[in-house]
Amino acid sequence: MLDFLAQTLAGKVPTPSAGENAHLHWQWWDEGILTLAPHQATQKTLVLSAGIHGNETAPVEILAQLVDSLVAGEIALQWRLLVILGNPAALRSNQRYQHSDMNRMFSGGWQQFPESIETQRACRLEHALDLFLAECEETICWHLDMHTAIRSSYHPRFGVLPSRPLPYDEEFLSWLGCAGLQALVFHQEPGGTFTHFSSEHFNALSCTLELGKAQPFGENDLSQFEVTKQALQALLSGEAAEPIEGKPLRYKVAQQITRHSDAFVLHMSAQTQNFTAFPKGTLLAEDGNTEYVVKEDVEFVLFPNPKVALGLRAGLMLREI
Repeated sequence: MLDFLAQTLAGKVPTPSAGENAHLHWQWWDEGILTLAPHQATQKTLVLSAGIHGNETAPVEILAQLVDSLVAGEIALQWRLLVILGNPAALRSNQRYQHSDMNRMFSGGWQQFPESIETQRACRLEHALDLFLAECEETICWHLDMHTAIRSSYHPRFGVLPSRPLPYDEEFLSWLGCAGLQALVFHQEPGGTFTHFSSEHFNALSCTLELGKAQPFGENDLSQFEVTKQALQALLSGEAAEPIEGKPLRYKVAQQITRHSDAFVLHMSAQTQNFTAFPKGTLLAEDGNTEYVVKEDVEFVLFPNPKVALGLRAGLMLREI
């Protein structure tokens, strides 16, 4: 039987490389890339991805368990499904990336980085989505890219949604709440993330799911992710997810902090949690003559990281909607 995660980590093509059960047929496309489709026609397409960062292993384990259940015939799949483990080389070494952050490389951004295993892989993943989605005429197309965060967070589970010209479908946003997300962050500008690529090029309803704190393989308490796993399993089988009391808080990006030079200083400690609040006028960071200051009455920080490469985002500041 196919063991998707083990064979991806081993760098081996399974034998056989395609198969079927009573509900679906599956095909191994490439290292860490698998397609599954129900025998009956469907107007729904779903991309599930994890492991874009190799040290974020809990979503990889969850996704592998779901694939095992699908291939074993335990879930009656209702979607055309593309499953992706994003950065197998980084997963094998338990590193965030081998050379450069791949989640800054999409929408052709890989062409702006020195060639590496990540630029090659980002190009390959764009091609996989193009093959799977380019001629897609389905009425529903979703992309859920699962991550865990480097830092602790006041909202342990949250979603980051790429900018798009059309409003987000409320059914999609409601499902994200059922999946246990406690906050939703709406980008206002284009980005180099995998979800921005699927949203911009294929009009997918896309979300980056941040599901807790990054841990190595074998150190994840997967019971903490059970609500998300159950929601995904219900989604795959066409069932309604169990509703959760309360809706996610909603935030918009107010400003981005960018590290442009080696003089960059972020005025936050290594213990600053995601969604920490800062009052108006607070000096957040300095980069030479550039100062980043809180402009709204209160702004909340997300992904503060002073060690990013030059030209990349060192943090986002949010305002609550």
